[in-house]
Amino acid sequence: MKKFLIIGAGAMGSAFSMPCVENKNKVTLVGTHLEARVIARLRKDHFHPSLKSFISKKVNFKTHNFLGREILNKPDYIVIAVSSKGIDWVCNQLIANYQKKYSIILLTKGLIGQKEKILTISNKINQTFKKMGLPNQDISSIKGPCLAAGLINKVRTSSVIANKNTLKAKILSKLISTNYYKTEISNDINGVEALGAIKNIYAMLIGASIGLSGNKLNNLIRLKYHHNTSSYLFKNAILEMKLFSKKMDGLPETAYGLAGLGDLYVSVAGGRNSKMGYYLGRGKTYLSIKKNEMKNITTEGCDLVLEIGTIILKKFKKKDFPIMFSMILSILKNKKLVIKW
Repeated sequence: MKKFLIIGAGAMGSAFSMPCVENKNKVTLVGTHLEARVIARLRKDHFHPSLKSFISKKVNFKTHNFLGREILNKPDYIVIAVSSKGIDWVCNQLIANYQKKYSIILLTKGLIGQKEKILTISNKINQTFKKMGLPNQDISSIKGPCLAAGLINKVRTSSVIANKNTLKAKILSKLISTNYYKTEISNDINGVEALGAIKNIYAMLIGASIGLSGNKLNNLIRLKYHHNTSSYLFKNAILEMKLFSKKMDGLPETAYGLAGLGDLYVSVAGGRNSKMGYYLGRGKTYLSIKKNEMKNITTEGCDLVLEIGTIILKKFKKKDFPIMFSMILSILKNKKLVIKW
């Protein structure tokens, strides 16, 4: 039995507690300062309002005020399940209570724009620790086509555990894998993280296929035949993702795995990114959609464009990433989406 400390009471952090406790690990879940109401509900009856499911009674729930104390209790694994915007806060908490090198499990998806560089979350974490004179931490990044609602309801799913040391990834795999949650192993942490994030932009592009499939066609024909368009975009997306992985010091072939093709497939099948893409494909502009059709709805792909889009336009070549450039320009310039064939 190992001690898992999960930081973040959102959908994925809470759902991840399920395979952990079912492997007889001790799990404590600490919410952020923005999740006080969620923690209060979980402590009351173990019901998660976003997942609309019950969390195991074996999980201990704590508010953010207890985070320092829980870190000092020396958990075997610290699971980071906050948004990318919360990474600095988590790092500050870990550094303030530092005793020894951490074994971190990273569920957070995203990339960080820093001046003219794009950093993976794990590189951002180690960079922050290095500034304080501390060593690189042991980080395993878990990515793939795993939806939180499916995981909490034990729908068969799978993820890839990426760690530069595959032996450590294999040890972790044995601690969290179940008959419904399968894990694969990779040493390509840069590629897995990069693709787990960038696939959200491509999900928007493929989601745009319904609208792009001939705006003069009636809705019935468009819905029936948009797969002609989406298949073309899907193929080009994988080609660009291979190159993007390489640009991020990852392996091109990782694009064919769970963090690439697998995660892209799930994101395209439904969700906020493909929905945003649909409206963009119908000729609407980003700010108009945010004001009307998707008001107060977070879209990870759009947030990623706003975070790193300018860097990509400056550092990458349009001929290498033609469809990604079209989406970035559409959002940053608030113009209609145009994809040249």
